[in-house]
Amino acid sequence: MSAFRNDTRLRFFADPGEFLACAGAHLAAAPVVNTAVTTTAHRSVAQLAAGVPLPAHHWWLAVGDESDAVVGAAMRASNSVPYPLFLLPMPDGAAVALARALHERGEEVLGVNGVLPTAELCVAELARLGGGRVEVRRQTMLYELGELNPPAPVPGRLVPATVDDLALAARWSAAFVGDADEQAGRLTHGSMPEMADPAEVRRRLQAGRLWFWVDGSGAPVHLIGCHPPSFGAARVGPVYTPPEQRGRGWAANAVAEVSRRVQAGGARACLFTDQANPTSNRLYAALGYRPVAELANFVISR
Repeated sequence: MSAFRNDTRLRFFADPGEFLACAGAHLAAAPVVNTAVTTTAHRSVAQLAAGVPLPAHHWWLAVGDESDAVVGAAMRASNSVPYPLFLLPMPDGAAVALARALHERGEEVLGVNGVLPTAELCVAELARLGGGRVEVRRQTMLYELGELNPPAPVPGRLVPATVDDLALAARWSAAFVGDADEQAGRLTHGSMPEMADPAEVRRRLQAGRLWFWVDGSGAPVHLIGCHPPSFGAARVGPVYTPPEQRGRGWAANAVAEVSRRVQAGGARACLFTDQANPTSNRLYAALGYRPVAELANFVISR
């Protein structure tokens, strides 16, 4: 089902398949910038097809211009409190109109993620309408790989993680979430719990989307994942090395190998980085990743 607002040209969808049918051409035109929304929508379509219902608060949004051509998109499809929005680029007026539409619907929104300046405009209007103080929790950069620059080789190889590895994969996925905040000097807020949810980790293992880098003895020393291609772009993550194994080149070689496979399969490799973590940003830049878009995670404190 969808509801159309003629004054703001915002079209909300409870069904991700209907959203993709409406906004697919727009999303496919910039698959790297749109990766977070498209991968989530495609995953949700598969979930519904498997008979697994979506949470009631999930929705997707297509923004239309005067001729009803799609010029922006967004979603509210997080399972993490405060269930933040995720906004893709859209006209400035649409970002403000979205905040007003949600306020009119009585939909409490205390978190907004997404591409700047869209996300900043929307969260500022939400705070103006509902009260509260806007805080920046995380500043992120979206990178796309150009020509891969292979790192210095290290012992070991990339091996698929299996469901038998669930305990270790879930533990390292959860550590990845916590370490991202710790390395950036932030309190841990659980901003990416879906990635650390054992059920989500199991799903990714069953889909063959998680790997370990194993050292020369065959012991796992690094965890890496990659989402399936969506409109020709495949997003790498998580990328996690336990503290005692860092500084040995495992991450660089794992990211390089997964990225190589993505490009060999005809897709564009991309990933998100935390701007407060210079180590990872230097690593990706050295491999040939280049910045595409700046994003931020905002919360409204009341």
